[in-house]
Amino acid sequence: MAIASDDEPASGGTRHRPERNPSGGARRDWRARLRIAALALAAMGGHAMMNPSLAQDGPGQGYRKVAGGAYSVVAEVRAKPGRADELRAATLPLIDLVRSDPKNLVYFLQENREVPGHFVFYEIFASVEDFEAHNAMPYVQAWFSRLPELADGGVTVTRMEIIAPSPE
Repeated sequence: MAIASDDEPASGGTRHRPERNPSGGARRDWRARLRIAALALAAMGGHAMMNPSLAQDGPGQGYRKVAGGAYSVVAEVRAKPGRADELRAATLPLIDLVRSDPKNLVYFLQENREVPGHFVFYEIFASVEDFEAHNAMPYVQAWFSRLPELADGGVTVTRMEIIAPSPE
């Protein structure tokens, strides 16, 4: 596997070259750091601040429940012009419903800050069978049935496998 440096891509094509500060080091993008911090806080739902025992468990402890080989999905849907608020309202209830499913390991709903109405889902299930069972749930089917009126096209799905180190 090729590994890209800051100045060259791993497999051809172009890559954004980071701006250099006067001392020669790559300038850090504070916005990217802020996004990562916000995602981490959202992932914890603020529980680490409200539950000291969770914070004391140490960084990365929540990843233990996600084994290598788990089935992950990134799905995208875009609202029709003028329908972003309606699609958002139809989609928000999925967060609690999916997270309450014992077969769901991780579920994030995100909205593109620069393109309101462009939603990205990140989901992890132990197996493809668990994911298919999730998609067959009545609340997911009801959401899919609303898409022709609210979404510009269907859902674009990228199916992946979690790569994790072997357990020690």
